[in-house]
Amino acid sequence: MERFSKVLIANRGEIAVRVIRTCRRLGYRTVAVFSEADQGAPHVLAADEAVPIGASPARESYLVIDKLIGAAKASGAQAIHPGYGFLSENAAFSRACKEAGLIFIGPDAEAITLMGNKRQAKLRMIAAGVPCIPGYEASDADDEALAVEGERIGFPLMVKAAAGGGGRGMRLVHEASQLRAALRGARSESTNAFGSGELILERAVIDARHVEIQVFADEHGNVVHLGERDCSVQRRHQKIVEESPSPAVSAELRERMGQVAVTAARAIAYKGAGTIEFLLAPSGEFYFMEMNTRLQVEHPVTEEITGLDLVEWQLRVASGEVLPRAQKDITWTGHAIEVRLCAEDPAKQYAPQAGRLLTWRLPSREGVRVDHGVREGQDIPPFYDSMQAKVIAYGSDREQARRRLVEALHELTVFGVTTNKALLLHVLEDGTFRSGVYDTGFIGKHADSATLTRLYETTPRERALAATALFHDEAQVLARRSGLDGSLVNWNTAYTHPVAITLEDRNGQSKVTVRPVSPTLYEVSADGESLEVGVLGLADSVFDYSIAGARGRARYLRSGDSLWLDSGVGARRLTDVTFRPPKSTEGAGTGRLLAPMDGRILRVDAKPGDKVKPGDVLLVLEAMKMEFQLAADISGVVEAVNASVGGQVSAKQLLVVLTPESKPKEPPA
Repeated sequence: MERFSKVLIANRGEIAVRVIRTCRRLGYRTVAVFSEADQGAPHVLAADEAVPIGASPARESYLVIDKLIGAAKASGAQAIHPGYGFLSENAAFSRACKEAGLIFIGPDAEAITLMGNKRQAKLRMIAAGVPCIPGYEASDADDEALAVEGERIGFPLMVKAAAGGGGRGMRLVHEASQLRAALRGARSESTNAFGSGELILERAVIDARHVEIQVFADEHGNVVHLGERDCSVQRRHQKIVEESPSPAVSAELRERMGQVAVTAARAIAYKGAGTIEFLLAPSGEFYFMEMNTRLQVEHPVTEEITGLDLVEWQLRVASGEVLPRAQKDITWTGHAIEVRLCAEDPAKQYAPQAGRLLTWRLPSREGVRVDHGVREGQDIPPFYDSMQAKVIAYGSDREQARRRLVEALHELTVFGVTTNKALLLHVLEDGTFRSGVYDTGFIGKHADSATLTRLYETTPRERALAATALFHDEAQVLARRSGLDGSLVNWNTAYTHPVAITLEDRNGQSKVTVRPVSPTLYEVSADGESLEVGVLGLADSVFDYSIAGARGRARYLRSGDSLWLDSGVGARRLTDVTFRPPKSTEGAGTGRLLAPMDGRILRVDAKPGDKVKPGDVLLVLEAMKMEFQLAADISGVVEAVNASVGGQVSAKQLLVVLTPESKPKEPPA
């Protein structure tokens, strides 16, 4: 007798679409849930049924257990798949499903509780003989006790949230003078993110790789591993590039790590999909970090090299079946690399980006898979994770997979919000990454702030292309309105003078001159660089051009006076401001501090009358699961604070007003 025939997916975005795809292939009916922000989202349209569960903030919808259980009951779903994130590793949710007579497609509450706490998990692993990093795991340690233990362990060391994951509540401390501030920051972030300020300390393993093992277990006592994934390329301790197999893992090491991972799963009587995460030291020693009791974001690379559908395995295990394959029948072929495409601005401290997807064009290439849950014209809300898609490439070897992924990213086009596409391309093309000899410090070493600034700056060539596209497009529009033959566009019996255009991008304004030579040829000067640009085609969002005779292609989108342009390395937005009046100087350096994005206030550290200096943190803002500090930009006195803890704010909203020290207060009227 089957245990379930209809599955509710308690999630959103690409993972909800991903689960629905496999459910449909296997003949299960599906139920989506959605918040107000997700009405009409792709995961809602992909499911057989959809149930609204509340307001846009996750804490009022996707994180409310009663609403999810109620949606399952109302729709007749007998099972719930939690996806990843949200409540996927919440023991109370697993327990509530069981008490409601529903199948939770994941492990039991007991395993989630144990492995969800880094301190308890580490103690259990030590007891099972799993190698662990030396550290301090007391349950009730305050900052003073942790500071003492930190001195004993030595530096560098890691401060970690015991109840956390995904890099939140984690700090790398290089010396004793930094420890107390790191403890305060980690405890605050952990409390806000996980409802627990419990911390542990671990010795930092320098130049290590982050290598994880995928495990699967059924209720009949069978446990297997599906090989490793290398997740060492991270920003803010959060993965952005993953690959399998790891360039650092031999067949012999894979077997050793795999058996340790199986031992770890058996030690807690695990059931379902799980991942044992290790730090792999340069010496070849590896240490347990944590266990993720859910399907991982990066599971597609394992699927690509094993030929298995891990969601199908989850459904079969939840149905009471034996694992589809024994360990001896699992093989690995080829190589796969995944990148996470995020709506964020790496050049601005990875600030998440909310906005409308004006253009969403995905690559279509052999060996390339794109898992996503968004559509063109959709608004990216500020309430959830910044990841919008995963681009995965498979090849017969690592280099083929890498090349396919690079070309896929060149083809992928996103206009409307800034993404990390340029950073991802930089990583994949970097010589160190190509060599396969890299570690968790890769981003810090190879993508520092200066590099990120360069990656997101508009080049003179891009300005020239943008100006040409704007000029040519406008000339064509005028020709059509006047009924002029296309061959006569830009025709003139006399010498044509260059037209000066002022373009504005994220870094300010610059002047570009354009002189038409023929209906399709222009002499363009940008930032002192002169180019001869030919328009070979400008239609259907594709700009075919030539520069000095060499052909090229870019994606573009005209929106009023603005032009979005992507010549392959990432989107640029340039606006024609030639006739625009000067902008207000309100912003940095004025003492008027604006919200950098939509979000929620986590902490307010200033009140009217406080004296502050540049760099003093005045409040902390959370958006898309990341925290950002708003600091004083001048020396002065706090005049007003227009924010309160827990309050929602909008981008550009005035939050703090400072009165400069040098500015005398005006007498009362």
